Order: sequence, then C-alpha cells, then structure tokens
Amino acid sequence: MNQNQHIKTIVHKQSNQTCIDYRTRLNASLDCICFLLRQGFAFHSHDESEDSSNKGNFLELLKFLANHNEGIKDVVFKNAPENLKLTSPEIQKDLVYAATYETTNGIMFDIGDDAFFSVLVDESRDISVNGQMAVVLHYVNTNGQVVKRFVGIKHVPNTTAFSLKEAIDQLFSINGLSISRLHGQGYDGASNMQDMVRERQQAKVMEAIQNYKLPSGQGLNQETSLKRASDTRWGSHYGTLVSLINMFSSVIEVLEMIVDDGVSLDQRGEVDILLNLLQSFDFVSSLFLMKEILGIANLLSHALQKKDLNIVSVMALVKACKQQLQAMRDNGWDDWLDKVSSFCSKHDIDIPDMNDIFVARGRSRHRVEKLTNLYHYHFDLFIDVIDKQLQELNSHFNETSIELLFCVACLSPDDSFSSFDIEKLVRLAQFYPKDFSNMELTLLEDELKNYIFDMRLHNEFFTLKGINSLAQKLVETKKDRQYPLVYLLVK
Repeated sequence: MNQNQHIKTIVHKQSNQTCIDYRTRLNASLDCICFLLRQGFAFHSHDESEDSSNKGNFLELLKFLANHNEGIKDVVFKNAPENLKLTSPEIQKDLVYAATYETTNGIMFDIGDDAFFSVLVDESRDISVNGQMAVVLHYVNTNGQVVKRFVGIKHVPNTTAFSLKEAIDQLFSINGLSISRLHGQGYDGASNMQDMVRERQQAKVMEAIQNYKLPSGQGLNQETSLKRASDTRWGSHYGTLVSLINMFSSVIEVLEMIVDDGVSLDQRGEVDILLNLLQSFDFVSSLFLMKEILGIANLLSHALQKKDLNIVSVMALVKACKQQLQAMRDNGWDDWLDKVSSFCSKHDIDIPDMNDIFVARGRSRHRVEKLTNLYHYHFDLFIDVIDKQLQELNSHFNETSIELLFCVACLSPDDSFSSFDIEKLVRLAQFYPKDFSNMELTLLEDELKNYIFDMRLHNEFFTLKGINSLAQKLVETKKDRQYPLVYLLVK
C-alpha cells in the first residue's frame, strides 16, 4: 500500500542513481583524456599496478581530480563497480577515438559545404620506419581567418603517388569532403657516433686556437656537431653539407676508429667502404657542387617557408637564383674546380689528371667510353647538374605560375593597396572558370572599381598587412557581403 516502499520504486531510484554515477565517472575520465590529448602527453607508465608510485598520467590525473572533488571521489576507483571503472586501456582508447571523431566533425563543420580548402600532405616515417602520411586541411573559416587543421596520420604501404592518392581519396570519402572544393595541394617530397664527432671537433678547435689558426671571441667557435638532415625539409641539406665540409677530418677520424674497433666484422667492412668513398675526388666534387647549388637556392628556400610570404620578393629571388645558376654554369667552372682541388690537397685525397681517361669506380678501362676526366667532371657532372636545377626552377616557376602569383599579389592591402590592378585581378578570376562565369567576370570588374575606391576611403584598411588580414577585416566590417565576388576571389 506504501508506494515509496514498492519494489518498482526502489529499483527505479537505484537505476537513476546508477546512471548519475556512471555519467559522473565517464565525464571524469573524459576530462582527463581531453587534457592529455591537448597537451600531447603519454597516457600510460610501465607499471600501473596498485603498488606503483607512478601509475601513468591518466590514472594519476584521475586520482588528482578525485582528491579535489568529493562527487567524483565517491564514484571512481574502489567506489566504482568492478566491471565499470572506465579506466582500462581499452576504454581509454574508445574515449580517444570518440574525441577524435568529434574533433574531426568540428573541423568539417567549420569548413562547411561550400568553402574552399587545400590539402597539405607530409610524407614521413614513424619510429619503426614504416611509411605514414600526415594530413592537414588549409581553409578560410567564417571569420575570414586562414586556418590549418591537422586531421590525422594514415599509415601507407609506401610513399608513392598512387598510395598517397588512395589514402587521400579514402580520407575525403570518410569525411564527406568534395573534390570540387579542393583548390590546392601541397606535398613534401646515430647519436653515439654524433657525440664522438662533437668531441673530436672540440679538440680540433682548441688545437687550432692554440696554434693561432682560428680567431676566438664571443659568438665564435661555439660547440658544433655533424648536422642531421631532416626527412622533409630539403633546405636543411645545405646546412648538412656545410657542416660536413667544416668537420670532414673529424668525421674521417671517427670512421677510422670504427674500422679499428667496430663491434662486428660487417660493421667494420661497411665503414671501410664508406671511408674509401668519402676520401675520393668523386665524392668531394659532388659535395662541393651540391653545396654551391643549395647555397644559391638557400635564400629562396627560406623565403618560400615564411608565413608572411611576399610574392613579389619571392619572384625576385627566383629570378636572382636562375641568374646565379646561369652565371655559375657559364663562368664558375674554374673557381669550383680550384675549391675542390684545394680541399682534396688539404685532406690528402688523390686528384686525377684532367687529361687522363675517366674510369668510373669499379669499372674496367676497357669497357668504358673514352672520355677525359675534364669532360666528365665539367660536362657530365658540373654542367649537367646545374642544368637539372635550372630545369626544376623553370618547371616550378613557369610563365603561367608566375603570372598567377603576380595576379595574387595585386590583392595585397600593403601600402594602401599600392599593388592593386583591376586587369590582373580579373585575369586571376579567369584561372577559376568553375567559380567565375563570364557574367560574373563582368560583374567582378565593376565591383572591383567600387571596392578599391571604398577601401581607400577608410583608415581601418590602411594598416593591413597581407591578404590574410584583409580577409578578416572584410568579414569584421561586413564588406564581404557588400563585395561578394571580391571576397570570393580573396578566399
């Protein structure tokens, strides 16, 4: 007769409390997961047993949270059902996956159905040297801000174009991205020994200073080591080559030590072969040639990697780079050969007679084309490599791409829109026929006339730097709606 004591009411109350406890426990675990993900921290430790003094970041963070919140403390760890603690590695992975899914959905929502985007793909390798592909989406959000969002790493069997394309297609399919909105694609194409090299180099620097061969003073002769080349940044190889040239004798000495004291016969044999290759005129000539070429391209490389890239300045650097390479091709042979010969003499490396017949390493004199060393090193190496570099620059910066970049530069608000050019901006729109019809091109021309007149009337647009800041200011002042075609071109 007393409904408050009825079995159905009691079960219902217990069921409700169980749900409340479960949600509290779940939110606590999820808060810890989100914190660790944002900070990029590891979740686990080597020992997560009850007796461990450090059970790993996840469990320790949850324990800290419980100690500062009685409501959480009452429902976690020993106060939770044995089969519903929500702390196991499997549950942690499920929560991470859920966070990943929601984050990716948030990015896709931010992009929207009609926004343009580009995809940036970086080929790299994980710690087990397996191929993987990091993917970043680059787009303009609703505030006119250019943003980059990391959307994941996909393991690929190899980093060939076909494998990468297949992985990108799968990514687009899963996330509902339309290929028609894709407006750009970008791709990047041993410690103990290092310590030994550093010690050798320090000893040589000290010896040179004592013999008055090196100037000493603040900022000079600082500790250095053999620079390791990055897997993804080709510009880093210039520093690697400069480092190798400056530390060549130290490197040779370390390799000789390994030949004498190596842990295995195979290792000693491999290093002995490497020593012979390094101490050859072929290697030194290639080393100095690539150092010279990458040195010429170094400024351009750094300029292209800047966030505040100035297109006009970069085009000037491209032109200068081509001219320097052409000048080196036409008049740089004697100077380059002198540097190579001088380096070889300093390090007791044999210099071939340029009038003798060239013989490639490991090949018989009777089975080679009769070419002199002079012809091989001058034409087959020096001229040919420079020509290849010029060809690459001409391919990446051909007339069409240079025209496109100069047209883009006309959008810049720098110096009160000093680069503004209606004719070039209409030409820029013509590069995107799917977005600008013939009718819209005519409307764009008239819109641009009103737009530039309006921009130069308002002081708030005078101090803008770069197209990114222009896009944000147009949205902020709602002029993106007043000039929709211009804003479309900016995006």
